[in-house]
Amino acid sequence: MKIPFSPPYINDAVINEVTDALKSGWITTGPKVKRLEELVCEYIGVPNSLCVNSATSGLILALKWYGIGPGDEVIIPAYTYAATALAVVHVGATPVMVDVNDDFNISVSAIENAITKKTKAIIPVDIAGWPCDYDDIIALAKQKSNLFTPQNNNQKKLNRILVLSDSAHAIGAKYKEKYVGTTSDICVFSFHAVKNVTTAEGGVVCLNLPKDAFSNNDEYAYLRCYALNGQTKDAFTKSKAGGWKYDIIYPGLKINMPDVLAAIGLAQLPDYFEFILKKRAKIYTFYQTFFESKAWAIIPPYKNQDKLSSCHLYALRINGITEEQRDSIINTVSQKGVAVNVHFQPLPLLSLFKDMGFSITDYPNAYKNYKCEISLPIYPQLTDDELHYIVDTIESAVLAQL
Repeated sequence: MKIPFSPPYINDAVINEVTDALKSGWITTGPKVKRLEELVCEYIGVPNSLCVNSATSGLILALKWYGIGPGDEVIIPAYTYAATALAVVHVGATPVMVDVNDDFNISVSAIENAITKKTKAIIPVDIAGWPCDYDDIIALAKQKSNLFTPQNNNQKKLNRILVLSDSAHAIGAKYKEKYVGTTSDICVFSFHAVKNVTTAEGGVVCLNLPKDAFSNNDEYAYLRCYALNGQTKDAFTKSKAGGWKYDIIYPGLKINMPDVLAAIGLAQLPDYFEFILKKRAKIYTFYQTFFESKAWAIIPPYKNQDKLSSCHLYALRINGITEEQRDSIINTVSQKGVAVNVHFQPLPLLSLFKDMGFSITDYPNAYKNYKCEISLPIYPQLTDDELHYIVDTIESAVLAQL
């Protein structure tokens, strides 16, 4: 049996929506992007959202919006994908890595210890779709406002550390009965090919700025312009009769999402909230039921009184094994036709960040989680037979190592 790790969910609705975009003659940013943005707002409950070409670009855009650059520090978890740190690097700021909890997510106490007068933002990451401790993080940002010295108008309006969530994995996750996206100042979701909702490549920036200090509509307009080279009109608007004239008012980026890709997400998003998310949850609980009785298994969190996972990844950990044993288990499972993965290599293990002076010895919990983690396939196309084959294959490979 051959079981891929994370194929995209493409049905007739997606094909029809993409075909409609192609037949319309308009394939770059236009009405389908705008409709996708509106749908994100409707489902998540945020005032505004802006589609961009990747979640990485969305993080960079948000950091630039807050005027973060050289001399500033941004606190991030050591356990995340490289894009979280690279967004900070690309705006010229300094990433400050802190350790994580046993649930993979950033430690609030570690954040508190890392805050300095240079701290301008915190980027919590909802690993595997499990929400971070947002109330505590927001409270900490407010509590430490006495250390915050604003350098521009947006920073003066907020007058504290920005909480910018990297929620690449977490669309559909809930924190205290609200969807992630409404739980931080700005939230970025990923629509990459392997995510719960995809546009092949893409992401969306959700604005949830305090209404007493900001007009989210105005900030959306600014970000939309900035994402199109600082141009006052997009190509669709310019194409209208007499609409050719435009201005460049910001030193912007070129990170807009095209309609032909937005069409995929436009078809998927209603299906996701209607039944795909439920199917992912069913598979997740199947894994939970199987592995919770195994003494060697550390099962990932799914829900508690405050949090509900989006079930993006099933991050199984094998108790008491070494990194080398984990790798051997993966090789055995792969040879049996089951594609598995590891999420993630902590940043200090990667050459770029080693060269910047980061050492994994400073992040013991990140390494402890990583060395025994195996991500299992979880997507709606999986059949019952495939699920039973996956868990039996995993158990057999693990027991051979113990």
